[in-house]
Amino acid sequence: MSWLDLLQQVSLLIAIWVAIYGIDSWRREHTGKRQIELAEDALALFYEAADAIRHIRHPASFGHELKDIERGETESDADYDARRNASIVFVRYNLYKDTFSKLHAMRYRFMAQIGKDKAKAFEDLREIVNSIQMSANMLARLWPRNSFPSDSAWESHRARVEKYEAIFWEGLEEDDPINPKLAAAIQEIESVCRAVISGKGTIYSFFNWRISRGS
Repeated sequence: MSWLDLLQQVSLLIAIWVAIYGIDSWRREHTGKRQIELAEDALALFYEAADAIRHIRHPASFGHELKDIERGETESDADYDARRNASIVFVRYNLYKDTFSKLHAMRYRFMAQIGKDKAKAFEDLREIVNSIQMSANMLARLWPRNSFPSDSAWESHRARVEKYEAIFWEGLEEDDPINPKLAAAIQEIESVCRAVISGKGTIYSFFNWRISRGS
């Protein structure tokens, strides 16, 4: 084999490598861009959801919010009042239903593109919402009760009511059971998303770090 043939083969191999590298670089760049856009969207939705949860749990309510809650044919005054007052959670939740639906649907994309182990905050937020809705359902049943066989039964009932009211309303207890969980979920998603947005852990960020260290 002449040196000219060898040179041609080497040139061909270099051209193939450059083409493959270029395609792979484009793919990595495109994937990174999609991950950044997803992280930005997820973070914005989490902030919206946090504000929604604060509104859902706000202790003040207005008559127009409950105007569509109809009384059942066999419902007593106490049962109706309790169910009506507890329904504020679901009325307000429906105002933000699209936000929570988008977050639930986004969770699977987030797991696929960024990592299943990075999507914990989605499940944490879902559990928070579920616990608030469950507290509303429980209070609708507990509030109307006014007859107890003993003082201990009354005290047990009162303890259950206070437990669910602390979840239902914000700020009723010094140690709010929901706000710390909400803050932790936001902190978790911020940590994950900001790492993706800033490119932490990528080759690009590595070279930037080396350059900044050398400057």
